[in-house]
Amino acid sequence: MASCYRLMLGNKPADATLMQLLALTEVEESMDMPSAIQLTVPLSRSSSGDLTYASDPRFSPLAPVSVVASTKGSGAQGVTTGATGAAASATGGSAPAADECIFDGYILSQKLHLETGITNSTITVWGQDVSWLMNLKETVREWVNVTEAQVAAQIFDHYGVTPSDQNMDENWPTYTEDNHSLMQHGSDIAFLRMLARRSGKLVRIACADRPGIRTGYFAAPNLKGNAVVNLAMNDDTNWTVNALDLDWDATRPTAVMARSALFSDKDPNVANGDTSASGLAALSTQSLSAFTGKDMTVRLATAVDSVGALTQRARGVLREAGWFARCEGEADLERLGVVLRAGMLVNLVGVGALHSGKWIVWTVRHRLTQEKHTMRFTLLRNAVGALPLGAASGASSLAGVA
Repeated sequence: MASCYRLMLGNKPADATLMQLLALTEVEESMDMPSAIQLTVPLSRSSSGDLTYASDPRFSPLAPVSVVASTKGSGAQGVTTGATGAAASATGGSAPAADECIFDGYILSQKLHLETGITNSTITVWGQDVSWLMNLKETVREWVNVTEAQVAAQIFDHYGVTPSDQNMDENWPTYTEDNHSLMQHGSDIAFLRMLARRSGKLVRIACADRPGIRTGYFAAPNLKGNAVVNLAMNDDTNWTVNALDLDWDATRPTAVMARSALFSDKDPNVANGDTSASGLAALSTQSLSAFTGKDMTVRLATAVDSVGALTQRARGVLREAGWFARCEGEADLERLGVVLRAGMLVNLVGVGALHSGKWIVWTVRHRLTQEKHTMRFTLLRNAVGALPLGAASGASSLAGVA
């Protein structure tokens, strides 16, 4: 078996008895939602007559829980670059062994299913990542002389989370007392998500190889790196997925008309933040506008104190709408050789001119048992490939236009 996982409860490894009983461990990672975990364990009667695990302190409210998935360095049929950066063959070479902390958080709820005689009874435990701790208190606070990235850094630091270097990749307006301070009304995580959405950022907390080392992201997706692994289904020997569902949606805006009066300017003429660019790197050659041959323009009215902030808000609209291509599929870790993670870049191979190429992993649902580790994934893309010369298409004249 080329894969295994470790379950940590209360910062200690789960005992062998529990691991043997554990019917299923499910973990879901996402770029724009908190990570979640679900454990299902059979119930029985203890020697004292109580239900096993129902009152186990390891399954109590806010008890720490984490999952580390591992590859043992074999079965890497489609690896181009290992999850930790080490090179491996794209046609069957072995990837290096690697640990991936796919969940690090706390238990939040418990559900019992009981049947007569306790036969077939189960306990299901559900938890959420560390961001839940940022939701425990609603706050009213004025932030002055700071950028949004600095606000995120201070909030992350309060919870022992290290801000990602990506959080400083873009220029940020400074909220000043003279012009426009920043008011918080709500929990820390709700506040960060509000700020992120309106400026085209994503908020999440993730760990890399071991629990407790947490990184806070308040940034746009990084689309400029290399793909980590090939997802291929057209190779009789080295296939890594056995089914994919792909679609695109042309009903999304491609341009924004953004106009606003500025807090810092008494000029009666409104500022212009019109844009047709999201500011993100394209994952292929044709944007939605080039693919359809038509622009869909929406209007944005918002309160800002600079043209730069207005343009940033307009780009945020396009970033959220720009993921017009989608792919869903399932991979087996033993076959793929890489633990898929939210935010990872992957290559689709052999799926046609439109869809072959680089995609970003948006969500992954890990299903772990003693026998196997499967990963149900959703990939997104903000562009499609160029059509072959002479291919029939309503927008064929635009083939190859970036």
